[in-house]
Amino acid sequence: MAKKNNKNLVSVIMCFLNAEKFIQEAIESVLAQTYSNWELLLIDDGSTDGSSKIARQYAERYPEKVRYLEHEEHKNRGASASRNTGINKSNGEYIAFLDADDVWLPQKLKEQIAIMNAYPEVAMVYGPAHYWYSWSDEPGNGKSDFLQELRVKTDAAIEPPNLLKEFLKDVNITPCPSGILVRHKIIRSVGGFEDEFTILYTDQVLNVKICLVSPVFVASQCWFKYRQHADSACHMMEKNGLYFFWKQRWLKWVTQYLEEKGITDTEIRTILKRKIAKLSH
Repeated sequence: MAKKNNKNLVSVIMCFLNAEKFIQEAIESVLAQTYSNWELLLIDDGSTDGSSKIARQYAERYPEKVRYLEHEEHKNRGASASRNTGINKSNGEYIAFLDADDVWLPQKLKEQIAIMNAYPEVAMVYGPAHYWYSWSDEPGNGKSDFLQELRVKTDAAIEPPNLLKEFLKDVNITPCPSGILVRHKIIRSVGGFEDEFTILYTDQVLNVKICLVSPVFVASQCWFKYRQHADSACHMMEKNGLYFFWKQRWLKWVTQYLEEKGITDTEIRTILKRKIAKLSH
């Protein structure tokens, strides 16, 4: 296993729950990286399908690079708690996340590390997501792939809290977990994820924390495919009518977090009030 504080080591955290259908392809996209200084932590969030076996097999096959972890008694604790477990067990200077149904492009880590080394003041780097419908040729899929519109200045470091303001205005432009690279010391300093967000808005919480205190580099380059399918957390929550519950809970959390941190930015507070009022109607 890689030594702690190994320079430019990337700890890749993949938490999964019943991801038998996709997890092998996700893991293989890590193995295919042109940047080789990484460790992969597979966090089993209580899976009951074959994904646990697949993850263990990779850990056995690549013991110097891959680790399998699970919660006590194989419990399901949610995405935030699982990612926090990975962060606490990781050794890397950098943290990257890959959802078990997404796929990295081969240059992802190499190009993001180069940016982070060139901009030592930034806490995080991300680029647009490739919304991936074409992975499936099932009849009725009906939608075409597209690249996420970021609608902010790209190939530049954005100072806080400017990026946070844009994220609060439009959640659709925020980075997906699979697309970011974060400095380990920063993610620890802000407290990582919030365990109460078990399904949705897990990543938005982290975005708020980081964008409030540190510059973030926004790239125009796309580094991953964001798989769209009916069993994803977002689609299931929308189908079950719970999406707005989680959005309301997130807005309430943001309001409380800003109060706790003594943030009095008038524009941020105005944006939040408008969002909360719109949601209540």
